[in-house]
Amino acid sequence: MWNYNEKVMDHFLNPRNVGEIENADAVAEVGNMACGDALKLYLKLDDQGRIADVKFQTFGCASAIASSSALTELVKGMTLDEAAKVTNQDIVKIIDDLPEEKMHCSVMGMEALQAAIADYRKRNGLAGGDVELDDDHEGRIICRCFGITDTQIRKVAKINNLTTAEQITEYTKAGGACGFCIDKIQEILDDLNKVSNPLAADTAVSAGPAFDSLSPVKKILRIQEIIEREIRPQLEHDGGSIELIDLDGDIVKVQLKGVCATCPNAQLTLRKFVQAKLNELLSPGLTVEEA
Repeated sequence: MWNYNEKVMDHFLNPRNVGEIENADAVAEVGNMACGDALKLYLKLDDQGRIADVKFQTFGCASAIASSSALTELVKGMTLDEAAKVTNQDIVKIIDDLPEEKMHCSVMGMEALQAAIADYRKRNGLAGGDVELDDDHEGRIICRCFGITDTQIRKVAKINNLTTAEQITEYTKAGGACGFCIDKIQEILDDLNKVSNPLAADTAVSAGPAFDSLSPVKKILRIQEIIEREIRPQLEHDGGSIELIDLDGDIVKVQLKGVCATCPNAQLTLRKFVQAKLNELLSPGLTVEEA
């Protein structure tokens, strides 16, 4: 059973604003009951254009119900432009926290709100506003199992500072079924990281020769430093860990621990995260293998 905090349990056991609104000014439905989670959101605006009433109906777990309930409390009284700025992180703050594996529920709430705002603007022939809404469903379908597009992946990654395909799975479910799209998801994240960190490639190349000239012992110390500072904290955040075992030429041998040890995407983590980070910060010639 998930270890939910008191606020999550309160919104789950005593959800606010459940139901539907007749003659609502905006209605949106996201998710898919066949995939385990679905949310329908209703908005009613007052004469000043503020959200006077909001209700929801959801099919899902405790996290989905709690996130939806928190969302409705959060947006009451907001204008549509104010509500358009709400992210899944804002929803999580209302309920203090969610397990990483359940963050997709808060993302579903954000997407439902944005879809409802888009529905209102479409009904009333409006466009733009203080915040421009992306049409998440425009773009290329990456995860066919859950219908997730590259636009959605980029948006969620930017808002939540995500860098690995495993994190995208936790936040959107993309890649969580057949797993065939995992590599494509990671490619999107890698490209996104290059845009946000244009000097990263140059840094990796310039770091290579200096590293290659070190003695084996000093190379191990440098690798251990990067693991301690850049890699292990990220894995521990997701319930895993990593240990450096040996260095054989340019082959870095490591052992994954915690949830990483049994994760079906462990090899992807080694290649796309651990090895990528060592290539970026030490030498492009390093490869990583599990001992």
